[in-house]
Amino acid sequence: MPLCNRVTPFGELVASPARGLFMGNRGGRIHDAVRALGARRWTSKQWICCRLKFNGRRRKVWGDGYTELFFLDEVSALAAGHRPCFECRRKDAEAFASCWQRAQDMGVRPRAAAMDDVLHAERLNGRSKRTHLQTLDHLPDGAFVALDGEAFALHDNRLLRWTPAGYAGSHRTPRTQAVDVLTPPSILAVLAAGYRPHWHPSAQCG
Repeated sequence: MPLCNRVTPFGELVASPARGLFMGNRGGRIHDAVRALGARRWTSKQWICCRLKFNGRRRKVWGDGYTELFFLDEVSALAAGHRPCFECRRKDAEAFASCWQRAQDMGVRPRAAAMDDVLHAERLNGRSKRTHLQTLDHLPDGAFVALDGEAFALHDNRLLRWTPAGYAGSHRTPRTQAVDVLTPPSILAVLAAGYRPHWHPSAQCG
């Protein structure tokens, strides 16, 4: 049976046998000795998105260390409120921080902890996912929205329906329609400032 370790754009953790392009964590361990989720869904504000392989390291998933989480692609991770890891994805993380600096008109590039403080407030409403109402025509490519209980990613002026295995089909919605946006506002600003996240190959034919 697959572990409950796949992160949806809603930030929820679900079980799926499908493989994703990235892994990550939420600061520590949230599973128990029998590899089941406890009550917590994070241990710190440091929610990161990592490479699947780095420097030949090998880990037992949901072993004694932190709880490994997995994402379809980086766009899904960003929607859930995760940012690029500064250790295994240094180049992407620095590009992300530079776009954050540009978007917020900051004098210096922000440190990871400062971005984590902002993101933690934007991605959560208590223990639930915080959404933000916006019209589609104000959203950058890579934004995720919720429609009829499902997640859709905006890509090349199409809304692509998310599934654990990939993007499946598109949705036509008036660009002026107000929608519940899943991607945190600061990450939307980063995308608008030029950050280019990694997409699952299915986005090209969704």
